[in-house]
Amino acid sequence: MRIALVAGELSGDLLGAGLISALKQRYPHADFVGIGGPAMIKQGLDSWFSLERLAVMGLVEVLRHLPELFCIRRQLRQRLLAEPPAVFIGIDAPDFNLGLERQLRVQGIPTVHYVSPTVWAWRPWRVRKIARAVDLMLTLFPFEAAFYQQHSVPVRYVGHSLADEIPLLGGEASVARQTLHLSFPPETRIVALLPGSRMGEVSRLGSLFLETARWLVAQRPDLQFLMPAATPKIHEFLAELHSTQAPDVPLTLTQGDSREVMAASDGVLLASGTATLEAMLLKRPMVVAYRVAPLTAWIARRLVTIRHFALPNLLAGRALIPEFFQEAATAEHLGAAVLRWLDDEVARSALVEQFTDLHVYLRCDASQQAAAAVARLLEAGSPVSG
Repeated sequence: MRIALVAGELSGDLLGAGLISALKQRYPHADFVGIGGPAMIKQGLDSWFSLERLAVMGLVEVLRHLPELFCIRRQLRQRLLAEPPAVFIGIDAPDFNLGLERQLRVQGIPTVHYVSPTVWAWRPWRVRKIARAVDLMLTLFPFEAAFYQQHSVPVRYVGHSLADEIPLLGGEASVARQTLHLSFPPETRIVALLPGSRMGEVSRLGSLFLETARWLVAQRPDLQFLMPAATPKIHEFLAELHSTQAPDVPLTLTQGDSREVMAASDGVLLASGTATLEAMLLKRPMVVAYRVAPLTAWIARRLVTIRHFALPNLLAGRALIPEFFQEAATAEHLGAAVLRWLDDEVARSALVEQFTDLHVYLRCDASQQAAAAVARLLEAGSPVSG
């Protein structure tokens, strides 16, 4: 049996790796092909293209990459139609995967989409395109499944694998600091800075986060900062940025280790995305920022129908954590919000309780649930919502 999967970024790579591992328990002789990153490749995926070539975000930003993306998708479609897989699973990357899924489905290949697009937040009419493209939608969050049920799209809520993986008590800061070989005194207050996992995000937020660190140091000279880099290219970029723009900031730059960096911290400043969920599961107080190209922001403000964009706030249905978008994301705003978490022990304790409740809510053994849903589609020939 051949199973095809395509992930569009590192967070999808982790979900894909968990799914491949669970599918191998059911189909030990299956071959896994498509596009993935190091985690999926480690699980046995034959990746035909580099995942980094798909990791493009934003409405305007993606335009200059369109020729390459179309070329990759065309070659991928040709290979999959030449040797049809038993099922195709697109993991996130909806702009790339949904079109491919529709083309494969027309040719009789069952299709699954893992990780819902934010169709519930903006451009809800896309659900019609999704219905034509997929035999089954796998969602990470329960409010997403409710949306698809309302629109009669076969759906299965599976939870999030990070919620299964991370202990309910979160990570001990002292253990994480030892893992990272940090030599700070135990009482040192550490702020983690995570400007994103894609170069586009990092180029927009890296300078802002370092500027925020400088603002914080002016208020609290004893603070230390940790910043993980998702790739060697991003590490090189951030190291140059630190040395030229903020050499006075006491910063430790790591290659990867984003989870350990967050676990080692007393507070986290980060870009909107999957990392906010991880910080929540680690029970770390956070401040979320996001910047996109001006035209992308202009379009988003006219199409987005939700009040919040940070995942913890979306899950709670209210503002648990501060979030700042576009021009509101300034060093002073971000720094002041970080300081409020560091200074307010009562607020931090209340936040940990709320994060723990959400963590329990998301613990569903996601990879096994997803694999079971895929197996049902393969063996019964039709998905069952639930």
